[in-house]
This record gives sequence, structure tokens and C-alpha cells, in this order.
Amino acid sequence: MGKVTDLKIDLVEVCEAAARACAPWVGSGRKDEGDGLAVDAMRARINQVRMKGVVVIGEGAKDEAPALYDGEEVGTGEGLEVDIAVDPIEGTNLFAKDMPGSICTLAAAPAGAMYRPGSCFYMDKQVYPKAARGKIDPEAPVKDRLAQLAKVLGKDITEVKVFVLDKPRHQDLLKEIYGCGAKVRLATDGDVNGAIQAILNMGCDALLGIGGTPEGIVTACAARAMGAEMFGRMAPQKDFEIEACKKEGLDTTRIIERDELVTSDDCLFIATGLTSGAYVRHVKAGTDAYGKYMTTDTVVLDGGIGNIRHVQTTVHV
Repeated sequence: MGKVTDLKIDLVEVCEAAARACAPWVGSGRKDEGDGLAVDAMRARINQVRMKGVVVIGEGAKDEAPALYDGEEVGTGEGLEVDIAVDPIEGTNLFAKDMPGSICTLAAAPAGAMYRPGSCFYMDKQVYPKAARGKIDPEAPVKDRLAQLAKVLGKDITEVKVFVLDKPRHQDLLKEIYGCGAKVRLATDGDVNGAIQAILNMGCDALLGIGGTPEGIVTACAARAMGAEMFGRMAPQKDFEIEACKKEGLDTTRIIERDELVTSDDCLFIATGLTSGAYVRHVKAGTDAYGKYMTTDTVVLDGGIGNIRHVQTTVHV
């Protein structure tokens, strides 16, 4: 019947369509308008993909989104049954300010393979490269985890660099990282971007800290596709979210391992650049002999064969 990874070209075009739709708004300071355009374009294209897709986690209640919401059925309704996780613009503030690291991204896996987080909007994440798989104690103190990571990477701990979102909730985490001599790459937004840097060894050795749950599920697909290590823990941040998690019986103390976050190797991670970053470039617009065009740059992490594919596409508009 085929595999989810067989859908990679169609799903690449989903991210490309979203990027082209919102790219003219990069640097405009108007993140909501850009996000709306990305959502609409992503939804239109994904509904042309021959699959029985369900958005396991998407824009959802946190973003008050009318489309690509949790539980929405997408695709033509034929063919493979597929779990989808989407973030039409990951790093909306980066997008609005034309800062590095904003992407259009989605992940896909067979139906039932993605973890269902319920009403929890935030996840405490640990992401490490492939060399650290099975070598990190996720419940150890930060200094011990980073010492374990340094050992498997053959580095001194002072050479280890950790991606952390620059948020007030991470003040204690930053003290622990700095306290053991490791370095930090801070970013205002975009922890999928930071996680991929760690997974692909592109300037960071790990990602630690609390970010969005949708981004966590997307990241888990990337980690599994590349054989990297990841752990998550539900981390509600606001009173109403804490109460919702209690009602649903979510255990906010339990460490969730990578292979529970996504249970199949038949998974995809796709990201198209909006602003240039460590592994994808921004959307380029121009004019040639055939008229106006837009060129997108996309990375595909393919769990079916464990490779990294770069796709550059030029579309005349």
C-alpha cells in the first residue's frame, strides 16, 4: 500500500506553497497576516495530496486557528492513513522581523504513530545528535547530561554548545548550563530550528528547554528520521492549561522517549526556509526571461532511508 515517505514530494510542495504565500510579508512586522497566508496556502495544497490525513497537532487552540487545527482531516480522503503535525510559520516573530531561523514546516508518520498531547501546549524538550543515542540519562541534572554528551562527542564540556530559547522561564536552566562551563546559543523564537541544528550537528550540540508541543512532535519526527536522541515532558505554563492537563490525566512528571513521541521509522520532517538559517535559505524573488519567479529552499529528513535531501524549487508566479 506504500509508505508515508513515498509522499515526500507532495508534502514538500505543501511547505513550498506556504512559504511562497507568506514570503512577501517577511520583515513587515505583521506576523499574524503572514501566518494566515501560510495556513491558507498549506491547507489548500495539503488537501490535494492523495492520503487520509489527520492533523494530530497543528495551529490549535493556542493560536486560535480556524484551519489546520488539531483533529482536522486533510488530503483527498484516499490512500494511506497519515498523521500530520504542522507549524505553518515556525518563528513568527523571526518572520516579522526578518531574523534568521523562520521556516514553514510539517512532519508526517503513519496513522496512530504520533503522540497525542491533549490540551498541553508546552513541552520540556531534550534533543541530542545521533552519537548520544542511548548515552544520556534524561533525568540527571543538567551538568551531568552535558558531561555525558561531551564524553560521547569527544569534547571538553567547555566546547559543548546548547540551543536555548531566550525566555524568562529558562533563567535557572541557563545558570546550570553556564555553571558547568558549556556555551549557549540563545534565540528569541524557533526551537524546531534549534533542534535541527543539534540533530544535524550544525553549530549546536543539544537543545534544552520548554517550547511549543507542536514543535516537539515535529522535532521528534526529525530526530527519529536521523537516528538522533530526544526526550519530552509535558510542561503546562498557565493555570488554565495546568487544569486542563489534570482533567485529562496527563502526567507532567513523566519523561516521554523519542520512540513514544513517534513510533515509526516511516516518518518525514520537511522545512522550507522563510528567512535564512543554518540549514535552509530564505525565499528569493526575482524576474527572468519568463517573468516573475520565487525560489524556495527545503530540507527533507527521510526516515525511510535516513538521508538528508535538499530541494530547491523555482516557480514562475
